[in-house]
Amino acid sequence: MALRRIACCVTVVAALAAATPAFGQRLSLAERVTLIENQLNAQNQGAGQANLELQNRVVQLTAEVQALRNEVEMLRNEVEQLRQRQREQYVDLDSRLARLEGGAPAAPAAGSAGATAPATPSSPPATPAREPAPTSTAAASDPAAAEAAYQAALDTLVERFEPAESARLFRQFITDFPDSTLIPNAWYWLGESYYVTQNYELGVEAFQSLLVQHPGSRKEADALLKLAYCQIALGQSAEGEASLREVIARHPGTDAAAKAEGRLRELASGR
Repeated sequence: MALRRIACCVTVVAALAAATPAFGQRLSLAERVTLIENQLNAQNQGAGQANLELQNRVVQLTAEVQALRNEVEMLRNEVEQLRQRQREQYVDLDSRLARLEGGAPAAPAAGSAGATAPATPSSPPATPAREPAPTSTAAASDPAAAEAAYQAALDTLVERFEPAESARLFRQFITDFPDSTLIPNAWYWLGESYYVTQNYELGVEAFQSLLVQHPGSRKEADALLKLAYCQIALGQSAEGEASLREVIARHPGTDAAAKAEGRLRELASGR
């Protein structure tokens, strides 16, 4: 009996001893699984953080793109408003009134009581650019044709704002209808067409042609003012200032005189 009990104890101890490595092995596998799960969780968290950062960046870029689109739209609106104001600036109410009244008033007769001969512009007129070939004599003597040609040139500048094309049309009008009562206005708007395209030398020629050939016209004050602007733009400061003072002296109380005074103040302040 004693020997049998001893044998049983030895068997149990041997079984326990044999079972111990397997139990330790199972614990090692569990730890490995836990480690792998922790690594996967860490990777998932990192990927989630990266995705979140990517989403935030996409949202930020979308907001920046929208802001840029809004800014572009605002700039487009401002450009269109500037163009509209520029078109409105060249609406020639005087020319329409002149056509309704039968043309610009004649210059005061020399030697009449109270008549004062207008001063000669500060600079002599330059030789005008070569004009297009004239049209037929019959067409040149047709007032309706002259008015239609003038209106087409004016609409090209004012309505469509195509100053290069309007300059060509005004030159053609001056050549085709030299006796029209709209010639002074045509010279003025020819100068304006050159002025807005920064062809200041040609603008000087056009404005001086109006002042010399058609003194006392409705557009005299405006032409003298724009002549000064062209001279200043060309760096002819002394001539430009003289022309501005001439506007004030010869056309006091007019809108052109007020603009001339303002431009002189700007020049005095160095702007």
